[in-house]
Order: sequence, then structure tokens, then C-alpha cells
Amino acid sequence: MFNLDFICSFLASVIRVTTPLFFVSMATLVTRKAGLLNMATESMMLAAALTGVLVSGWTQSLLFGVLAGIVASAAVALIICYCAFKLKTDLYLTCIAVNTALSGGTTFAMYVFAHDKLYTLQVVHSKAFGNWNIPFIKDIPYLSTILSGHNILTYVSILGVVIMWFLIYKTRLGLRIRGVGENPRAAESSGVDPVKIYFISFLICSVYAAFGGMYMSMGYLSYFMRDMMSGRGFIGMSAMNVANAKPFLSMLTSLMFGFSQALANLMQLSNIPSEAVSMLPYISTVIILVVSSSIRMVLSLRKERAESKDYYDQPAD
Repeated sequence: MFNLDFICSFLASVIRVTTPLFFVSMATLVTRKAGLLNMATESMMLAAALTGVLVSGWTQSLLFGVLAGIVASAAVALIICYCAFKLKTDLYLTCIAVNTALSGGTTFAMYVFAHDKLYTLQVVHSKAFGNWNIPFIKDIPYLSTILSGHNILTYVSILGVVIMWFLIYKTRLGLRIRGVGENPRAAESSGVDPVKIYFISFLICSVYAAFGGMYMSMGYLSYFMRDMMSGRGFIGMSAMNVANAKPFLSMLTSLMFGFSQALANLMQLSNIPSEAVSMLPYISTVIILVVSSSIRMVLSLRKERAESKDYYDQPAD
């Protein structure tokens, strides 16, 4: 069973299931750089996924569906920003409230427009993103199975990592986002409005989250299903936290989580209880977080000891 063809197919499935995590890890990264821990990417993904399906099915236009999905995700982000930064509500509680509201709200909207509480497949015939065969690579045996023929949003997600790196480290806006994240008062004293930066970072986050949600409903599948994100917003945020908000390292940690998800999908073909299999991605999330936190703690202690040793070893004046 474990021949080269099987391994290539499995690696291709890892890339497929990791695609939404690429988007979400970058979405949470930009708000983390602004000094905010955004826990509402799950609701942004749900809003974009359902809106994209409904609008593209109604208009029979993929472009209109994508634009509507981005607008819906941005609307969620603006609601959170207005409540948290204008009305001074607690950001974490606001995110949790919005997640809970959208979990039930998308089901209600699906019932209103598609007359079904489970999925939109029977009524709404949505447009979907197609696959792309990479020139030259598609003709290389085995490598074409792994890298070529994926949904076009998979390649957009990889490009999105590069764009996020460039935005954060090579642009004036990225410098302001990092400055506000490190010290809002110092940034404000230099003429930067922290609240404006918070709004901008949340809007950028909403665009990435929207593509992650629409990949699930218009790429990986071609319909919306209730609670179809299954915690991917939180898993992507965990991948970003493990990587300490570094774009390319967040991409690699997302692949680790995607590997566990693909392995769980493979194990469903065995005689292992489905409940135990469904636990695997979330158990791996906890394990990776514990291990990474332990490593950081050890490195921090070693650094403190080395600094204290150097201090006491200095000759007295």
C-alpha cells in the first residue's frame, strides 16, 4: 500500500487540507503584528463561505461571489473593530460573541435562502474555483501529483504568504503595524493613529480569512455546509502562534497541522473509531503548542542565565 504513488497522493492531500490554514495563519499574523489576538477568523470564514456560495449561485458569476464573500468577511471585521475600539468592549469577548452569532446565523441564513439546515447543495448551484496544472511540472512524474493540479486558491494561498511577508517587513504600512504592535503610545507620539492601524489590520485579516472560507465552500467543496470550518480558524491561529508570527515559519507549521488532518482523513478508512480519528488534528494542536511553549521556556531560561552570568563576571570598577 505504501508505495511511491500512494506517498505522492498523500502529500498532495496534505497540501489540499492545509490551504485554508495558510490563509488563516496569515490572517491572524497581521493582527498579531498589530498587537491584537484575533479569535474571530472562524466567523469571517463562515460569513465569506456562505455569502460567496449564495451570491455566485444567484448571479452565476464567480467574480461576484468572490467579491460578496470578501465584503461579508470585511463587514464582520468592521463590526468587531467598532465594538472593540470605538465602544471599548473587550476584544476577546467580542470575538467569541461574533463566532457564536455567526455559527447560528449562517445556519439560519442557509435555511432562509436554501431551505435546508445542513447544506446548500440541493437548491443553490454555486460556481467554484477550478484546478491549475503548472506548466512543465505537470509533465514530471510523481512531482506533478504532489505539486500540480491543485485548486487555484492553493497557489493563491502560497502567494499570499509572500505578499504578507513583503507587506509586514518591506512597506511603510507594515512598519506602522509592527510599531503599533510593539508600543502603541510611542507610535501615537510619532503621528500614527493606533485605532486606524487596528482597523486596517483587521480588514487585511478579513480578506485572507475570506479566501480561506471560500476555498472550503467554492474550491475544496462546491457547496456550503453547516459549521464546515470545523475549528480551522483556531488551528490556523495556533500555527501562527507556534511560529511566533513569522510568515514563512507559519507556513511550515501550518503544513504540520495539515499533515495531521490528512492523516486523520486517511485513518477513517481503517477500523479505528471515527470519534478517535476526528480528535487527531486537535490533539496534535495541543501537543505542538505544549512542545513549542516548553522549548521557548527553556531557551528563555538559558538566555537569562547567560545574561546574569555575564553580568556577574564583569570586573568591578
